[in-house]
Amino acid sequence: MKPFYILGVEAEVQNRLGAEVYGSYFALISFSFLLNILLDMGITNFNTKNIAQNRQLLQKHFSGIVMLRIVLFAAYTIILLTVGLCMGYSQSQMGILAILGLNQGLAAFILYLRSNLSALHKFKADSLLSVFDRVFLIMLMAILLWGNVTDQPFKIEWFVYGQSISYGVAALVGFGLVLYHSGKIKFKFDRVFMTAILKQSLPYALLVFLMAVYFRTDSVMLERMHPNGGYQAGIYAMGFRFFEAGNMIAFLFGILLLPIFSRMISKGENVQPIVSLSFKVLFSGALILAAVCVCLSKTVLDLRYVSNTDIASPIFSLLMIGFVFVCCTYIFGTLLTAKGSLRRLNQFAIAGVIINIGMNLVLISDYGAYGCALASVITLALVAISQMIEAQRVFKFRITKGFKMSFLIFVAGIISLFLLVTTLSMGWQVKMLILIVGGLGFAVATGMLHIGRFFTLILNREDKSEESAAK
Repeated sequence: MKPFYILGVEAEVQNRLGAEVYGSYFALISFSFLLNILLDMGITNFNTKNIAQNRQLLQKHFSGIVMLRIVLFAAYTIILLTVGLCMGYSQSQMGILAILGLNQGLAAFILYLRSNLSALHKFKADSLLSVFDRVFLIMLMAILLWGNVTDQPFKIEWFVYGQSISYGVAALVGFGLVLYHSGKIKFKFDRVFMTAILKQSLPYALLVFLMAVYFRTDSVMLERMHPNGGYQAGIYAMGFRFFEAGNMIAFLFGILLLPIFSRMISKGENVQPIVSLSFKVLFSGALILAAVCVCLSKTVLDLRYVSNTDIASPIFSLLMIGFVFVCCTYIFGTLLTAKGSLRRLNQFAIAGVIINIGMNLVLISDYGAYGCALASVITLALVAISQMIEAQRVFKFRITKGFKMSFLIFVAGIISLFLLVTTLSMGWQVKMLILIVGGLGFAVATGMLHIGRFFTLILNREDKSEESAAK
């Protein structure tokens, strides 16, 4: 649902509004993401790990954390609008930014509610809640975009207001689900509890903030620094949208794995089998998708956009290479988070921020959106490789010759398919079919792809969790 929303609804909104108008919106929403840490302060990741290991604390913590989040939302709104004014945003941009701030608050609250469900290993309920707001928004936008209910041209404000309604309804549904599992809750303002939670979650807050900076600062710097910033940000958004669609699927792996890793580590269980299986599934899928998108970049963009695809094509290719490295962070970064290795993760993230901002400062003026994409892929690669090396050091994984051979043969196979397809003078449909079918064939033949086994393992963990809770 989420990739469909991004590629179906969001892309159509950009087609209707144009690159410059949508680029301005894209920079604003990226800016609201940069300060998102003030809404969460690392509470969501801390809560997932904590409740997964101590589920009896849900009823006690839920009330206090909800009140804390209200306080954080007030602080976030004030700082967001103040910084926005200092950055010189126009009156109309400030109006949109205010609504985007509300939307960020609702989205952060939904993520917190989902962290409780996933910590309890209620993965089915968590998965349904994860797509509820997008399904609702798709229906609203479908009416406005294709329902012929108005003669006016589509406005960006309609899109922003639609997000507010969808997030609001989803937050109410999620709130009801958590209350159902936690039992009766009495809400009260407890300053001592709030202070204690913030102290424990601060390392998580720093990590989330740093990751947001090197994920989202590109478009903000691009829109503010480049002479034609709005247009360049819109071009960047064209490629970033596909990157984000894939990222949403990979993100679900992280959501599922964090409570599982946390509980297994707390019980002293061996995590290597599930780490290995998760990596194989996610990496193989990401590499096949990246190969398709890089080889047929302009064709893929032409399927969704009506203009500027030739300019956006190389940017899209770079971002999809970066997507492969992002998938690795959702396995090994999540594992290190579950272990509590926040200091090392923050060190890697700080290095990533320095590299990303430094490269953007150098590249944006001459290369615009392409420079941003290049800075992004280099940053993502360095952070992912650092996390993989650290995970190997901490957990001392035994990497067998069989795994090495499977991995190398699969990667070589994908590269061979890519080189073959680039030399063929056939239609793009045939080329895409060769890459997908051939890639899946290599993945299955080398033992890299075990989707069924992965989800069976996830569902078994949920069933065991419920049996344990019943006992």
